[in-house]
Amino acid sequence: MNSRDLRQVSRVASHALRHEPWLYELELDAEGWVVVEDLLAALHGERPEWSWLSEADLAEMIAQSDKQRHELRDGRIRALYGHSIPQRLLKEPAEPPPVLYHGTAPATAQLIRAEGLKPMARQYVHLSLDAPMAEQVGRRKAGAPVILTISAAHAHAAGVTFYRGNELVWLTDFVPAAFIS
Repeated sequence: MNSRDLRQVSRVASHALRHEPWLYELELDAEGWVVVEDLLAALHGERPEWSWLSEADLAEMIAQSDKQRHELRDGRIRALYGHSIPQRLLKEPAEPPPVLYHGTAPATAQLIRAEGLKPMARQYVHLSLDAPMAEQVGRRKAGAPVILTISAAHAHAAGVTFYRGNELVWLTDFVPAAFIS
């Protein structure tokens, strides 16, 4: 399978695991996991040309992704972050690095500095481990995004809970404006 096809599989798998699992007849457990065979059956039904798709192909899809959106373990798969489903997924709290970043549009940055950083349509606020990743994310919102710096260690010490999304993404419920510059 070529990398272009894997990107398309990743898009559909992300939609199924992050946004509308019921459309694919999938039921996520409390941590967002589904049985790989159930996801494969959904993907096979979605696109007949994917009828040969296997767990090994999903593993390759994950390995080739620069954003590491999915996790495959013990015959199960889940999206690591970006969920917009009504069911709140359980995350394990973790101590964040001292500083995290968030890329956004200039107009939105002003609102965030005043009101804090909220999850909006997602379950969690998404933060980047470094400024280049935050800029890449922010470019989805604006050609010249604003990169906000989050004093994560100070926020954590003040009681803000953080969760590891993956190696590059951190999650939280809310970041008060006092910890954003």
